[in-house]
Amino acid sequence: MNISTILFVVLALVILGLTGLLASVLLSYVARKFKVEEDPRIDLVQEVLPGANCGGCGFAGCRALAEACCKADSLDSLLCPVGGAETMKKVGDILGLTPAVTEPKVAVVRCNGTCEARPKTNEYDGTRSCKIMHNLYAGETGCPFGCLGCGDCVAACKFDAIHIDPVTGLPTVDEDKCTACGACAKACPRNIIELRKKGPKSRRIFVSCVNKDKGAIARKACLNACIGCGKCQKECQFDAITVENNVAYIDFTKCRMCRKCVSACPTGAIHELNFPPKPAPKPVEPTQAENKPQADDSSRSQQPAQPKPVEQRPAEQPRQQQV
Repeated sequence: MNISTILFVVLALVILGLTGLLASVLLSYVARKFKVEEDPRIDLVQEVLPGANCGGCGFAGCRALAEACCKADSLDSLLCPVGGAETMKKVGDILGLTPAVTEPKVAVVRCNGTCEARPKTNEYDGTRSCKIMHNLYAGETGCPFGCLGCGDCVAACKFDAIHIDPVTGLPTVDEDKCTACGACAKACPRNIIELRKKGPKSRRIFVSCVNKDKGAIARKACLNACIGCGKCQKECQFDAITVENNVAYIDFTKCRMCRKCVSACPTGAIHELNFPPKPAPKPVEPTQAENKPQADDSSRSQQPAQPKPVEQRPAEQPRQQQV
């Protein structure tokens, strides 16, 4: 190896080393210049969050919620539905803020179109997806508003809290597992799943129908459909029921759960959950007049009949003959 070759190799190594050194200095300067200061409380808040990343809070995940909590001046509009009030209290303790008092909610299926009440009119032969079926046509039954039963809500739930009942063909919610994240409600293309207040002792009253057709058409498609008659609205004393687009809706913030609307509904579209059975009506006590013994017809027939008094007419006076 001659001297020129050696010098060429040494020069290449020197140039490569200087280039690497210059690049490292430049990168270090850029990193310091454009360094983003992150709030150290974000990691602390993320640790107390459940880590479900369900999106029920309205953010992309628990990390995004933690960042929003640290930037916010108040926690009134921020809530982790999975952790609930207990988790938000821990977040508030870290940030020195007081979380808003929120009542627990649960997913409610607002469709009662069982297989018996809403029989199939055709058979769908395609991909079992509610979204695809909804975009193609009205569905396998005569109700274009009811549950399609393909289970998109089941696939969306990360907590195994909702399943399709094989008997009714409708989704059922497990209250003990439901975290009110709202994933099932977002997955339903017909918006029949709603997050409602769980209520004291898990007692709730809601209209289990979203059919907007007129009464006769809705009733023909499903025997359990709301016909928009307005009887429940007239019965409610708290202005909690409204009838719009031929279907009734109960506002859970106004409902006092008197259950009068349940008995007033002619189609059974209003459901009551977890209520004790109503007591049987007490027998009506007979009045004093009814307690008075009456004589039997047999005793009356044995008594001799009293002769009716004969009316005595005055004796006629003899007429005088005229001369």
